[in-house]
Amino acid sequence: MKEKNGAIGIAPYGGSAGGWGALKAVADAIRGQMAVKQDVIALFRMNQPQGFDCPGCAWPDPLHTSSFEFCENGAKAVSWEATGKRATPDFFAAHPVKELWERHDFDLENEGRLTHPMKYDRDTDTYQVIEWDTAFQEIGALMQGYDDPDSVEFYTSGRASNEAAFLYQLFAREYGTNNFPDCSNMCHEPTSVGLPVSIGVGKGTVELEDFDHCDLVLCVGHNPGTNHPRMLGTLREVAKRGGTIVAFNPLQERGLERFTSPQSPLEMLTLSSTRLSSTYYKVRVGGDAAMVKGIMKSLLSLHNEALSKGEKGVIDEAFIAEHTQGFEELKADLEATDWADIERVSGLSHKDILHIARLYAKAERTILCYGMGITQHQYGTKNVQQLANLMLMRGNIGKKGAGICPLRGHSNVQGDRTVGITEIPNQALLDGIERTFGFTPPTKHGHGAVATIRAMHEGKAKALFCLGGNLPVAMPEPETCFEGMRKLDLAVHMATKLNRSHLAVAKHTYLFPVIGRTERDTQLSGDQSVTVEDSMSMVHASRGSLEPASPHLKSEPALVAALAKASLPNTVVPWDKLVSDYHFIRDAIESVFPAFKDFNKRIMNHGGFRLYNAASERKWNTPSGKANFIVMHGINEDPRSAQGHDLVLTTLRSHDQYNTTLYGMNDRYRGVTGRRDVLFINADEAESRRLRVGDKVNVVALAPDGTPTARRMDNLTVVVHDMAPGSVATYYPEGNVLVPLNSYDDESGIPAYKNVPIALEHCA
Repeated sequence: MKEKNGAIGIAPYGGSAGGWGALKAVADAIRGQMAVKQDVIALFRMNQPQGFDCPGCAWPDPLHTSSFEFCENGAKAVSWEATGKRATPDFFAAHPVKELWERHDFDLENEGRLTHPMKYDRDTDTYQVIEWDTAFQEIGALMQGYDDPDSVEFYTSGRASNEAAFLYQLFAREYGTNNFPDCSNMCHEPTSVGLPVSIGVGKGTVELEDFDHCDLVLCVGHNPGTNHPRMLGTLREVAKRGGTIVAFNPLQERGLERFTSPQSPLEMLTLSSTRLSSTYYKVRVGGDAAMVKGIMKSLLSLHNEALSKGEKGVIDEAFIAEHTQGFEELKADLEATDWADIERVSGLSHKDILHIARLYAKAERTILCYGMGITQHQYGTKNVQQLANLMLMRGNIGKKGAGICPLRGHSNVQGDRTVGITEIPNQALLDGIERTFGFTPPTKHGHGAVATIRAMHEGKAKALFCLGGNLPVAMPEPETCFEGMRKLDLAVHMATKLNRSHLAVAKHTYLFPVIGRTERDTQLSGDQSVTVEDSMSMVHASRGSLEPASPHLKSEPALVAALAKASLPNTVVPWDKLVSDYHFIRDAIESVFPAFKDFNKRIMNHGGFRLYNAASERKWNTPSGKANFIVMHGINEDPRSAQGHDLVLTTLRSHDQYNTTLYGMNDRYRGVTGRRDVLFINADEAESRRLRVGDKVNVVALAPDGTPTARRMDNLTVVVHDMAPGSVATYYPEGNVLVPLNSYDDESGIPAYKNVPIALEHCA
């Protein structure tokens, strides 16, 4: 059904992922940002040797690049950054913060690139130009006046380069705190926390080349068509050579079904596509752990059945005996888990789960990919560990064509962690800093994202530095977060564009424009390259080539160094030297983290280099020296879902979106045009509630005991979508108002965005 004007509506999308629809979207994105020549030049330098890394997802670059190595959403990210639009001082003078607050988030960023350093003026309620030196003097005086270093919070976006992130953590630690709320706290922290316990490393174990050799790819809780579209090309190659792909997701997503490659003239000209998933299982929201336990339970049965017939078992007993511990405890837990409970929680039948187990048992080499559908639960860490258990049962970690593959979001969110952005520093990191720079960093565990919001709201935090990002919008209970920001004494934002977090002003608020990934970064020694680490531990250089959006921009490393110098009058870090030539920053990274041996030399290699990953070589950096099977008691991913609520809601991204950044108001693959005020629900659930497409409903979040809470979203439009029974969905970040701030994983601290019990109200 489409509304009369045709610009806002709901209608089924019949096409495949990619194809002409993707090319049209690229053209529209470039045309809409009014910098056609500049955008096109930038696109053909993205993900190329001597070019810049895509500012979007963290999918790795192939060894042999084609003439263009970008996807639809990567093109949107570039056009969004390389836009011809500018948010100038005149714009800010004409629009008070109170007025800007009433604008839609899309409209705020769509004003274009920030051009001047700005400071908020309370008398006029506007941002006004400030000289860089004056701003640094004022910020330095404030920072030197705080008695407790732990009253300052340092937030980081995953788009920051290794060089910027390293200097940032150095600044914070010399100041005296480990407070590092980071976007990892909101996406893959369960990976960083859970996998080290299981396999000794908090990263995936596969390389891109492994997809050339695998027999089976299991895609669990992720949507490549929207969130990491370049993966579609890799999955297409797996499917083309006869590999099997199985998808598990609450929603039927086009990017897991079929793909038309824009780089294939045959598919483009014949309007054909490649089928990706051979089988698609719609798991109930919160049912992944139950499903995985069911697969493992089935593997035990298949193993025993094979042995009883004198055949080879399906469980790799030799690998388990040599490389693992805890298997007997896992077996006991699986045997005690009832099939009726598995079916009820997962939403899948015993027959379906047994079929999955047979596919897995048959495959010699399996890669398991997962996303935030696994991690963003109260038991997100345990979820990750159950996936590791499944892979360990058949020895699918540490061999060619197999492994576990967490799909990271921002292009360098993994790299930021690698170079020290963590609120829980290990001794090696602390020792490396002291050895290299001669000061003793703090050892006390700092704040993650949830703890930071609490500290701000309770008035314990005095200052917040934001290296990119949109922290309060990305968090649950955003109004609580905004209230906390308004209580701060100091807020310093380093950004390319205006967003809502800049409008929740503190007593002293500064908004600083930075050079983007696409732009030339010139320092004392000349033009600079930065580095990033992708989802598969590959580190490579990124070098922008476009003229910066304004002569008043500073690079993130230079800006961080200037803030550190102003805040630390007795600093022992040679900030000026480090920024003069980023080679010196990389030398320092190598000194602190020996895994970066020959850093400057190795990034000159085509494609960069891969950081050492012990688990890839079946070396387990755990206390016992072995990989561990970890028992998860029960099968619910979230305590709230254990009450058996009728409907559980998950938040998700639209196709015109990257994290909190909205490139547009469409969601092409789900058939939504020009709007975000929707609720996805399956046909049977809608019919049972007498709902039809286009009807309006209110969504009310429920407490664990089933009573309504004050958290609600009103007047959402019903969209009937093929999805799991008992599951509904709405867009992130708008849906964050339904997620309680106190609902998070105790082990990793990640908010439970993906599992909210709700009730529906018909609108009058």
